[in-house]
Amino acid sequence: MSNINESSIEEYIRNLIPIKDNFLLEIEKYAVLNHVPIIHPEVAQLIRVLIKISKPKKILEIGTAIGYSALVMASAMESNGKVTTIEKRDDMISIANKNIQDNGYSSMIKIIKGEAEEVLPTINDDFDFIFIDAAKGQYMEFFPHCIRNLVHGGIIVSDNVLYKGMVASDELIVRRKKTIVKRMRNYLDYITSNNAFESSVIPIGDGVAITYKKEVKKDE
Repeated sequence: MSNINESSIEEYIRNLIPIKDNFLLEIEKYAVLNHVPIIHPEVAQLIRVLIKISKPKKILEIGTAIGYSALVMASAMESNGKVTTIEKRDDMISIANKNIQDNGYSSMIKIIKGEAEEVLPTINDDFDFIFIDAAKGQYMEFFPHCIRNLVHGGIIVSDNVLYKGMVASDELIVRRKKTIVKRMRNYLDYITSNNAFESSVIPIGDGVAITYKKEVKKDE
């Protein structure tokens, strides 16, 4: 349990999710056995729905891990869609590449190796959808680069924004996590108060924020 929802509610919601493709189930099993954090099932389903609604052609992901979320997103896109995903660890990249190749998504998913804070300033592209799921204390540093590369009308999904409930409740804060919690609170304050965006924080998984970059209004 993540301290976000009651375990009975979490279990009920997860039981409503349609059965996934076999390859995703196998990656989930690997993640559990090898203690690799991946997105919660209900968050994966939310992302699939958002992609089906918004129909992005190009997606940017920060934090590949073993490629699970990139494959979730690619499998929800049209066949000509592209996912660019950033990962710093060689071991994760190796596993992710195998998962991507073995399941026929090499033409859709490209991994860039490096630290996100170093890679992001070098990216100049137009993405319709961005998924942030990397170092939790650095979302505010990632965001300006993300918003620069996001088209108007595009969506940013930020995962783990309630961080085991600590962001919402001082009573849950572990001392060594205080800096991360403070930074995440600052991030949420920024994306929910800036008039250039519309944001909503949703209490599923470990907390998800959805940010919409407003369309530019044409002069009347």
